[in-house]
Order: sequence, then C-alpha cells, then structure tokens
Amino acid sequence: MERSGLLAGGNWVADHIKIIDRFPAQDSLVNILHETTGNGGSAYNLLIDLSRLGVRFPLAGVGLVGHDDDGRYILDDCRAHHIDTAQLLQTEDAATSYTDVMTVQSTGRRTFFHQRGANALLHRSHFALEQSRAAIFHLGYLLLLDQLDQHDDEGRTEASYLLEEAQALGFRTSVDLVSENSDRFAALVPPALPYTDYLFLNEYEAAQTTGLALTDSGEIQLDAAREAAHRLIDLGVREWVFLHFPDGVIAMNRDGDAVMHGSVQMPTSAIVGTGGAGDALAAGTLTGLHEGWDIAACLELGVCCAATSLRQANCSGGVTPWQDALQFGRERGYHAIER
Repeated sequence: MERSGLLAGGNWVADHIKIIDRFPAQDSLVNILHETTGNGGSAYNLLIDLSRLGVRFPLAGVGLVGHDDDGRYILDDCRAHHIDTAQLLQTEDAATSYTDVMTVQSTGRRTFFHQRGANALLHRSHFALEQSRAAIFHLGYLLLLDQLDQHDDEGRTEASYLLEEAQALGFRTSVDLVSENSDRFAALVPPALPYTDYLFLNEYEAAQTTGLALTDSGEIQLDAAREAAHRLIDLGVREWVFLHFPDGVIAMNRDGDAVMHGSVQMPTSAIVGTGGAGDALAAGTLTGLHEGWDIAACLELGVCCAATSLRQANCSGGVTPWQDALQFGRERGYHAIER
C-alpha cells in the first residue's frame, strides 16, 4: 500500500489569548486590551501549520474534544483547513482542553493557565491507525497526555505501544514533547524512543531527558547539544533527532551525522508571540521529510516556518505558504551557528 499524508494525534487545545497591559501582582487587577481564540496543542498546531503551508498531501487528526463551544470551534476550524476529522471524537465525559494565554502587550511575555480537559482521557483505544493510509504518524505532546503517559510494570508507556503499532503498520513515526517543569522526562520519554523515527525537542527538554546541561548563562553549548542528540539516538531514535533552540536547530541521524541550520534573524520588535514556534518548525521539517527533500532543505523550511509564526500572538496565524516562508527567511538571513 502506497502511503501519503500525515496523521497527527495528541493534544487539541483551544487557546484563549488575552493581551493585557501588564502582568498583575497577586490580588491586583489588570486590563484585557484584546482577546481572541486560536489553535493550541501539538496535533492541532501541526495540522493547521501544514494546511497554511499549502502542502498537497492529506491531513488528518486523532483526539478528543468535548461537546461544547471550544470543541465545535476546533472541529469547524479543522474542516475549514481541509483536515480530516473522522478520528477527532467528541466526549461527554470532559470539556475541551483550553489554555488561557495571558500576553503582556509591551513585552510579548506569556503566562499559561491550562485545563487538561478531554486530552487527559485520550487512550490507545481511540486511535484507529489501521484505517489511515498516511505516511507519517505524529504524536504529541508526551508528558501532557495522561492516559498515554501511563507506564506498566515493564517500564513501557502506553505511548510506546501506540508508536510500536504505528511502525508495524508502516508509518514513519514523529514525536514531540512538552516543556513540563518536572522530573518525569527520564521515566516517560525513553520508552517511546525505540519506536520513534523523528524526535522533535528543545534544549530544555533534551537536558531533562538526558541529564546533560546544554546551556551556560542562557546560551546554548553546541558540543553539549550534539552529545545530547547522540544520547537520544543511543536511547533508540531510529532516524533523526531534531534539537531546536533560539538560534537554530541541530539534526542528528543514527550514523552520528549532524546538520545544523541557524534560525531566521528576527528583530525583537517583529516578534509578537512565540507560542507554537516549535510546532511550526516541526511542520516545516516534516513537510520536507514527507516530500523526500535532503535534510538541509528540511531544516531551512522548518526555521522559516517557525519565524513566520512569531509574527502573530496565536500559534499559527503568521504561517504562510511554504514558498513565501522560504522567501521570508532568505530575505532576512539566518543566524550563524558553528558548523
């Protein structure tokens, strides 16, 4: 069976984005200057980004939303972006997951108040992988999917079994993490890695998973980042680790070959919001991987897609067709990072 397209499962979140005049001290009041609703969560962000990039392959989602306004918003938004919602199910047992995103107008800094909602109920039984002919199955975020993060007496997680099933069916598997402030990474991430073809994570998540310090005074240490990527490959990642950070991204394969690409040079004044930039990088990179591009071209589209996403307060509103994203990045130039 010839496979084409991308199936994304995991977190579906309605982001309620509120632009405020300042962040309050406890017990005090601030003003909401503007508010809107947008997409949030790994599966939702990735698929909307791919649609806005103008990919020509099929897109489909798997997940749970509630029978409520946020759930209807998500389903309608997906249909408007030509995303198959046959496996995006509604439940009576929980409300749609949402996040109140408080963004200070003058700085762009954000604070999140998250309701896990229906995502916490998403189980392996909700995935009908055998019904999909997609080439890539993307799952995210690990550490933010209560049922799939459960582990058994053998140390396997439910996510690892799901990814193993996907590979057995012929999918290439892609995984993304969430930057949770916890000590759970070493227990929950490694079991999934032998069943992961493409792993996306940032420097914080890589440090938490491997135990390595990757930054010094806030600056990425490239030798340490390469070592972390090596360790993640040793833990089982089958094809590529994509470790991204503010100045760029490192990709490493099982042969230890490393390819790096600098991020797009963006003046601080042009950055409206950073939410969803990691998902946008994954969307651009996976577009290239799906189409068989060389890895350097995949990374270039990844960083360009991430840069365009920074221009809006929501996660995907700034993402443009992929040709325009590349032009945007090339006109502004890329950060120089060690090769």
